[in-house]
Amino acid sequence: MRPHIIKVSEHFWNIRGSFKIGGLIDIGTQASLVRRDNGRFVFLDSYVLSGEVEREVLELTNGGKDVEAIINVHPFHTVYARKMHERFADARLYGTARHLSRFPELPWEAQRSEDPELHARFADDFDFSVPRGVDFISSNENVHFSSVLVLHRASKTIHVDDTLMYIRLPKAARLLGRTDSMSFHPTLGKALEKRPGAARDFRIWAEGLAEGWREARNLCAAHTAALTAEKNRGASIHDRILEALDKTSRTLKAHERKHR
Repeated sequence: MRPHIIKVSEHFWNIRGSFKIGGLIDIGTQASLVRRDNGRFVFLDSYVLSGEVEREVLELTNGGKDVEAIINVHPFHTVYARKMHERFADARLYGTARHLSRFPELPWEAQRSEDPELHARFADDFDFSVPRGVDFISSNENVHFSSVLVLHRASKTIHVDDTLMYIRLPKAARLLGRTDSMSFHPTLGKALEKRPGAARDFRIWAEGLAEGWREARNLCAAHTAALTAEKNRGASIHDRILEALDKTSRTLKAHERKHR
């Protein structure tokens, strides 16, 4: 994937990057640059910037001087954390507990990305949501379900890694009547906490996310694609989240039968 920037709004830019598994299969990745009401900038997630993408970011941020913070929101998205800090060394650096444990030498802020204290610090511009009923950091390193979801209220944009996936089918497939789709990450079954009530807690959380963030018009998802209001020819983000939840019904019911 050729790295590029999607201008979602006058205050939100989604950086679509390249990330190859085994150096061969490019599954893509993302970071978002957001201008706060105070005029300063926050990165959601980390990525190594280069070429035209880097030039555009530096032009927007006064050569990087106006980058206030880097908030890494997915515990298993750690590859670019060090490089991002080195490029914007004056920005406050936030990460999940797993970021802190993997790179203890970096100058992490005390508040972690999943902490309510961090969410309160940035509450003027963002809403945060941590999935319930699932392991936030799974002991199985192949289970990448959970992340901190972020809503930038001014642009009505959700930034999400893995937890929610948006698949944009090729044009040829759409001409045949197949539609784009949104779903929860397929590792949900392995991510659910092994206790009674976990499936219920997840369902309540997902329903609350859809209702509480009903205003959202854009969704930027890692590895897959960004769904912007400009290009959305289907259901609203609210309805898509509820449809994604419906698709998990079999997984949630199987968990409930196992953990009574």
